[in-house]
Amino acid sequence: MPLNTAPNLEAPDDFYEALIEAHKDLDLAQSQALNARLVLLLANHIGRQGVLREALRAARGNNP
Repeated sequence: MPLNTAPNLEAPDDFYEALIEAHKDLDLAQSQALNARLVLLLANHIGRQGVLREALRAARGNNP
């Protein structure tokens, strides 16, 4: 299964608002830790090594 990069969020603005709210009142270290935990939770949900590697390349701007 390839990485889906097409718009796929039900309510992207709502998610963005929730993400910003989750970072409210956190210092830089806490914010970075939250991001790391979120990435790991979502990676676990995806579960497929190939898709995750493709996502890492895309996030770095190294599209295959």
